[in-house]
Amino acid sequence: MKSTFSEGKNGDFRSLGGQRVLRSFCNHLGNLSLDCVSASGIQTFLDGPRTSRATWRSKYALLKHFFEFWHLQGALPEIQLPPPRASHPRTFTPYIYTRAEIRSLLKATSQCQSFGLCEMDSATFHCLLLTLYGTGALVGEILKLRDRDVSFKRRRINLSGNRIVGSRELPICSDLLEELKKFASLKCHNKREDQHFFSTKCGRPLTGSRVRDRFVHLRRLAAVERRDGMYYQPRMHDLRSTFAVHRITSWIKEGADLNRMLPALAAYMGISNLVTTEKYLDLTPEHYRKQLRKLSPQRGKSRWRDDPALMKFLSGLSGLAVN
Repeated sequence: MKSTFSEGKNGDFRSLGGQRVLRSFCNHLGNLSLDCVSASGIQTFLDGPRTSRATWRSKYALLKHFFEFWHLQGALPEIQLPPPRASHPRTFTPYIYTRAEIRSLLKATSQCQSFGLCEMDSATFHCLLLTLYGTGALVGEILKLRDRDVSFKRRRINLSGNRIVGSRELPICSDLLEELKKFASLKCHNKREDQHFFSTKCGRPLTGSRVRDRFVHLRRLAAVERRDGMYYQPRMHDLRSTFAVHRITSWIKEGADLNRMLPALAAYMGISNLVTTEKYLDLTPEHYRKQLRKLSPQRGKSRWRDDPALMKFLSGLSGLAVN
């Protein structure tokens, strides 16, 4: 078995991970010729302790290719492998930051961008995160903002949208307005109409990949991580979901009519499918669920578009939140 493995690793199994799996498989079976390997022996190897579903399937695929290779070479008869495990789709749940975690992220921007070669300064990163959290916009939308898209006099920002969300004009709260004014006064680049509002130290546009890479570093510095067993760590995009959930939570506290406010939230965020907005209700803290049912008794019993009063309210948003 070991001599066969030695020959095989010079073929299609040269990766370090593949070599480790095959070597472990050899050690598990012992001094056994390749044609004596049984499906039960393969099964016991695959079902080893602390083997996750993903690891099991990865090992299975490697062994399947390994035995197929030697079968095609005429070195052994076809081996019946145990049946593969059924794949389970990996569920994804957005991460909802607490307000304390957002404060930690903002505070850590100065340390994150302190390295001299960082192309984005800390003030830009700080204001960028505040804008994402304060508007619920997509990262790409905010990175495309130009100076002409931010109107301090009208307290509006214009988002160009993309194939997922529509273009729209958003009113911004006074707190975010002051932060944007403060940031604009610090910018040192030439005041050109087509200048990107958030840019590098040299005035070049920021790229989404670079900003997301810096956010990973920032999140680690701020010690913000998932502890709910989910595979995915918090992302910058999750500030969008956090914006929605925090708005809904504040409306619940205020006793607002969610049947009226949720479509407004959808329009503000550029979401055309109201079912998507309703998903944010399931991400609200558990202790608000009873209040949620009382405030929105009709949710789920009728279609949103069948409510004439609601649709009239939505049409009134066209000059405010929908461009």
